[in-house]
Amino acid sequence: MKRIMFVVCALFLFSTVALAQQDPSDQPASKADIQRYLDVMHMEKMMNGMMGAMSAQMRQIFHSQMAKNPNVTPEMLARGDKMLDEELKSIPVHDLMEAIVPVYQKYLTKGDVDALVAFYSTPRAQKLLAETPAMTADAIKASSGIIQEMMARCQARVQAEVAEMQKEQDNSAKKPAPIQN
Repeated sequence: MKRIMFVVCALFLFSTVALAQQDPSDQPASKADIQRYLDVMHMEKMMNGMMGAMSAQMRQIFHSQMAKNPNVTPEMLARGDKMLDEELKSIPVHDLMEAIVPVYQKYLTKGDVDALVAFYSTPRAQKLLAETPAMTADAIKASSGIIQEMMARCQARVQAEVAEMQKEQDNSAKKPAPIQN
């Protein structure tokens, strides 16, 4: 009797595991699933908006760095701004979107994507998505002073480290080579 109960329990356990594995929501997300998610997120539009915010930040950093050089002319600044704009416009957003699909597929199941799409289809989530570019731009503006200070400290540290390495190299070049027997 105990053996029969054991066999019945084992069969029940294995059948439950088999059924759980067949749940479609546990299947890996397909490329179409991920594309549906990216579409509801308005990801391409969001990425383009972030490029605009990055452009403003990069211009500000560029101008602050160039202001340290007394020979910089307004024409040079305008030329740098134009170059930054051209570089950002040349970023292949569609290709970036295609490149992230397999990454999302690696981490998300069909059920995950279905739940995310359901959430991001709600009016509140759509409001969040619509406001995200402006919030990101404001966050970048709010943090730009901190970032500039950090970059200045980093640049000074790198320059000091390079000077120290140069000094060490100069000192080692001045020392006579050890005499070999």
